[in-house]
Amino acid sequence: MNEATARKNITPCQVKVKNTLFYLIIKRIFDIVASLFAIVVLSPLLLLVAIIIFIDDPNGSPLYTQDRVGKNGKIFKFYKFRSMVVNADSMLDQLAEQNEKDGPAFKIKDDPRITRIGKFIRKTSIDELPQLINIIKGDMSIVGPRPALPKEVEQYTEREKNRLLVQPGLTCIWQASKNRDDIEYIENRSFRLDIKLILKTFIVVFTGNGN
Repeated sequence: MNEATARKNITPCQVKVKNTLFYLIIKRIFDIVASLFAIVVLSPLLLLVAIIIFIDDPNGSPLYTQDRVGKNGKIFKFYKFRSMVVNADSMLDQLAEQNEKDGPAFKIKDDPRITRIGKFIRKTSIDELPQLINIIKGDMSIVGPRPALPKEVEQYTEREKNRLLVQPGLTCIWQASKNRDDIEYIENRSFRLDIKLILKTFIVVFTGNGN
């Protein structure tokens, strides 16, 4: 799916989106400052993880890039530490029948595509840290709906299409509070709520329940 097709998937706003200029400016400034600070502080860890990934599986780059759909259907390059074998995408069709999630998302227990170090960096959410680059570039925000794959957007329900009305994020409301969804965040987002979700996400990760 190309960007033009993704944009066609966006329907007129069905929810009230919090888009005040003051909030958006403060949110963007916070995103840039916090991301730059995190990259500087975590740079030794980022380098160490990249080296371990390469040693564990030298057949590919430690960094994994993938097309994702952002605000208003914009396609962008999404960064992660590689937690799977190099040919993971080609194995997806073979594992489709084992999918444990409803809808377009894919997840199975004990996924055979995940490498040894991949299990650890996924559990601790370290694999998501390269998305700090996406945040600085303006593709993402620290808090917002998780960016979906183009093929997932093609299967979106009318309600799910509202996720494309705002900037995707590194963490989102359902990661911090499992019984709540992204649409609730879109309708009620504020700087105070963003900080609250960031703190809750830290708790989730530090207690070993990261995604």
